[in-house]
Amino acid sequence: MPNKSSGVLLDRAAHKLGLHTSPVPVAILSQSYKGRQGCVHCGFCEWFGCKVGAKSSSLAALFPVAEKTGRCEIRPNSYVREIAVDKSGRVTGAVYFDARKKEVMQRAKAVVLCANGTETPRLLLLSKSSQFPNGLANSSGVVGKHLMFGTGASAHGLLEHPLNEFKSVQATRSIEDFYDSDPKRGFYGGGRIDARYGFSGPIGFALGGLPPDVPRWGAEFKKACKEFNQTVTLQTFATSLPLETNNITLDPEVKDAWGLPAMRVTYRDHPDGMKTKEFFRARSLEILDAMGAAKKWAGPVGETRSGGHLMGSCRMGNDPKTSVVDKFNRAHDVPNLFIVDGSSFVTSGRNHPTCTIEALAYRAAENAIKMAKNGSLKAPITS
Repeated sequence: MPNKSSGVLLDRAAHKLGLHTSPVPVAILSQSYKGRQGCVHCGFCEWFGCKVGAKSSSLAALFPVAEKTGRCEIRPNSYVREIAVDKSGRVTGAVYFDARKKEVMQRAKAVVLCANGTETPRLLLLSKSSQFPNGLANSSGVVGKHLMFGTGASAHGLLEHPLNEFKSVQATRSIEDFYDSDPKRGFYGGGRIDARYGFSGPIGFALGGLPPDVPRWGAEFKKACKEFNQTVTLQTFATSLPLETNNITLDPEVKDAWGLPAMRVTYRDHPDGMKTKEFFRARSLEILDAMGAAKKWAGPVGETRSGGHLMGSCRMGNDPKTSVVDKFNRAHDVPNLFIVDGSSFVTSGRNHPTCTIEALAYRAAENAIKMAKNGSLKAPITS
């Protein structure tokens, strides 16, 4: 993708500070490919679907290809309440409510669960049986534990000239000099900083992006809103430590719309995680100075309350006593159950997890196919 204004400014600032930049990987087509149109740089990647199909979401890049094979059917507006098992402990399919809220049992030779770091453990915990009294695939007792959110810090700057950052992809350049943990900092953690337009359009800037000293009403507010095109955000993606106390459980009292136990999320940042965010907040403000920002601001660092990157709650490992899935995302306890999403992560890394999730998904699929062909999908798990 072409380097945006923020990327050029970050390149220059990094050079001044003795830092280094690298291109940001984006799963977006720069030109037409296999019938899909290249990016038109409309600027609606964040929070929206892609009208031209250049954004490589599953919806645009994978589902249409799968459906064309004649062996894939998408059933939208469905809500799975249980993964069913037989007396031998193998899964037999999924029980779900369809669009009319009618309960349906879909039988299957294998089940692949991909509901990410929160809904995946919740569904496993809901799928209790005599074989799995603590939840499906949970003999280790770690289903739902070690939850990690995508965490970080941000700082904003106002430049003296328009940047047009609201157009095109979110970010084009990043700094990874602080990616590794450094004992000299006095805490464990690292991260990546990229430069971008950090708000969902002018309205998002007006509602939540203005400097703290700007009035929220009147002529000065109106004047500040017009400066959205001169703003840049430095966004950090940092370490989230896999604490056992951060977890997904079933609420004993609250029910969802279907009468099932609601999800309860328990999460606190590790003290080192808070120090990591403070560190990157300070580095970002220094970089904004080097970028020539006429004004800069950053909110106080706080506890992570939510996140789009949900990881860790069904961790991968070789030991069934301390993990949920093996290196091929196959459940230790259930030979024909695969859990393929961010829940298998044992660390958060310091970047978006999507590319790693996709790589693991392709590897899991290749091995599931081999198992189906050689009959090992039906065989008991011995390791």
